[in-house]
Amino acid sequence: MLEDMLAFAVVVEQSSMNKASVLLNLSQPALSRRISKLEEELGVELFRRLGKRLELTRVGQLTYEYALELRSLHQRYLHTVSGFRNEGPTEVTIGASLTTLQTTLPDFIKSLTSSHPDLDIKAVTGKTHEIVSLVRERKVDFGIVASRIQDPQLHCVPLFDDHLVLVMPRNLFVSDRGPMSISELNGFPMILFTKGTWYRTLTDEVFDKYKLEPDVRMEIDSFEAILRLLVTCRSATLLPRSYVRQELLDDNELTVAPIRELEQTKRTTSLIYASPSGLSPAVRLWVDSLAAAYPRL
Repeated sequence: MLEDMLAFAVVVEQSSMNKASVLLNLSQPALSRRISKLEEELGVELFRRLGKRLELTRVGQLTYEYALELRSLHQRYLHTVSGFRNEGPTEVTIGASLTTLQTTLPDFIKSLTSSHPDLDIKAVTGKTHEIVSLVRERKVDFGIVASRIQDPQLHCVPLFDDHLVLVMPRNLFVSDRGPMSISELNGFPMILFTKGTWYRTLTDEVFDKYKLEPDVRMEIDSFEAILRLLVTCRSATLLPRSYVRQELLDDNELTVAPIRELEQTKRTTSLIYASPSGLSPAVRLWVDSLAAAYPRL
């Protein structure tokens, strides 16, 4: 149907079967058959045939507008494919902040490699402001950060909202007691992420806001290590909700203890990139596909 739609658009623009057949390098009978076939497939008349003159019906006008969109989309697609052919081996460099390295980046890489198995992916990690600088200086193709970035040199695509949750050993939490109070974290034994990330900053802001002084047993820069130590140390931790999956809880005999105030600790994970004109067609396609994988905020 694509070729028939494109041929139909040319007929409308030329207002003549003869002229359209010349442009399309088709005989007039062959072009007429294409238009008739399209009308048959759609189940409507696209033209009123007034002698030798063709006049668009109302549905014919709607179909022409759709055919223009289809032609534009088809041309963009061919341009992107051409970019893939001309670039040779495909490679992308992703900048990930320390938090997204452990939460969002694995899913991103899985999504990319599933649709582009030959893709060579490189990742550069750092603090959020460092990733912003790398993207601005075009040292990475795009970045993933746990924040909304306001920078006139960058495009920021919000992906999803995240907040902190309290994770603790199951044997320390009575499930039928109802939600915990945030004040119960005062003096509570905890293992925290090391300082220097938005996530730890957000954690400290919660403690300051509610005047809490937890009993900090350890500070570690790995979510996985924190989870593995919670039962042994009989401690709790605060983690981004996006990282906490049921299989991780089950494997480490942990649970999420509901605390209403923590739901207000919202942060937005975003995809950032420089001007689209500076991106290769392949990278533009990956950016668009990654952004589309998440519901708009």
